[in-house]
Amino acid sequence: MRTVTLAVSPREKINDRLVRAFDGEAQGVFISFESPSLLFKLLTGKRWELLKLMTGSGPMTIRETARRLGRDVKAVHSDVHTLLRTGILQKNQDGRIEFPFDALHVDFVLQAA
Repeated sequence: MRTVTLAVSPREKINDRLVRAFDGEAQGVFISFESPSLLFKLLTGKRWELLKLMTGSGPMTIRETARRLGRDVKAVHSDVHTLLRTGILQKNQDGRIEFPFDALHVDFVLQAA
């Protein structure tokens, strides 16, 4: 199963993962954020619903995605392009969008300052 992990990670942890990857150790697919607020700015409720819909659905057009979500095409277009810029979604050769993973994992810890 191919999983993408959205993580809140300090620079040291990201660097450690990079060094281990250069040493040949598989790290999986990570998209890291500096803070929980940046992660939540990206992963809004509407975008979460979009990702749930696209998981396992294969490539589709933005118009089809909007229809299935019951949302305005322009709003879905904006959400899709935000997720494309972060690498969570991808465009295929036909210009259709897809979630190229089997699962999405969100990983962060909330602790006392």
